[in-house]
Amino acid sequence: SRKGNCFDNAAIESFFGTLKAEYFRLERPDSIDALEAGVHDYVHYYNHERINLRLQGLSPVEYRLRSTA
Repeated sequence: SRKGNCFDNAAIESFFGTLKAEYFRLERPDSIDALEAGVHDYVHYYNHERINLRLQGLSPVEYRLRSTA
């Protein structure tokens, strides 16, 4: 494998930054189970419901389905 650089991690770092800003700063889970359920719900929201202006106002799943059809 090649030496890693900052561009390799840009996409996941961006996601974790958004996760922290939109979930962890608003919610304070009181157990590991609550944290796991909350992150699962947020990832579903992020992919299926959250609109993105760069994707023409569609969610990532809607955009992907529209572009493959």
